[in-house]
Amino acid sequence: MENFSECLILVDNSNVWIEGMKFSARRQSILRGPLDEKDPQDWNWRIDFGSLLREVANGHKIIQAILVGSEPPPNDTVWNAARQQGFEVITYQRSQAGEKSVDTELVARGLEVIYKYKYVEKRPAVLKLLSGDRDFVPLIQTAYREGWETELWGFGSSLSVELAQMANRVCTLDDVFDRIGK
Repeated sequence: MENFSECLILVDNSNVWIEGMKFSARRQSILRGPLDEKDPQDWNWRIDFGSLLREVANGHKIIQAILVGSEPPPNDTVWNAARQQGFEVITYQRSQAGEKSVDTELVARGLEVIYKYKYVEKRPAVLKLLSGDRDFVPLIQTAYREGWETELWGFGSSLSVELAQMANRVCTLDDVFDRIGK
């Protein structure tokens, strides 16, 4: 087995943030209200982007860290904080259909790096995907075919079983929760 020293980190921000708020709410025993249809969320929970990068990189040199999410309000500082910690941030306006461009952007950017490393750098690395959506199955399949190791990171309650079965490693953000957010 090859020794991979570099990694590509791809983050579906909404998946990590929303599932993190739900996880935090469960830990604090925040209950669903009588009229609530969705799981309770701790709206005070925030991602510490620098800590998230360090935990996920886990000693690997980061080739690129890409975070994709919805366009925030003009006075929001979240994306600036992510940029300051080393993420390339890409945002899309949220539509009534949801965030369809986010997953597609992550797959496209992931494929760009995988093939750049195949043809230019002539070596594979580790793909570290932070999402639980099964929309990423083709990306994981391609990374595997091209000799990359794959790690799936997400909150245990939101990981696609199909995606988890395809990854070389599954790492739950539940286990590092206290180190990646506040």
